Amino acid sequence: MADTAARAMIRTRGRRAFAAFAARPSGRRHPLVATAMVLPLAALLVVAFGGWEAVVTQASSVGVMLGR
Repeated sequence: MADTAARAMIRTRGRRAFAAFAARPSGRRHPLVATAMVLPLAALLVVAFGGWEAVVTQASSVGVMLGR
């Protein structure tokens, strides 16, 4: 009986963890909220990987690859 209870508890924890990280099916995030979430990470990456020159170079490369 104790083995069954332990397995049930582990399953419940697993479901809660999955639910915490699962995508929410309801609605879309407002673009300003998405921008506010991304900007701090973008700023950190710009500082960590060489400043604006690297960002411009990569953006230019992607533009050329897409045919613009």
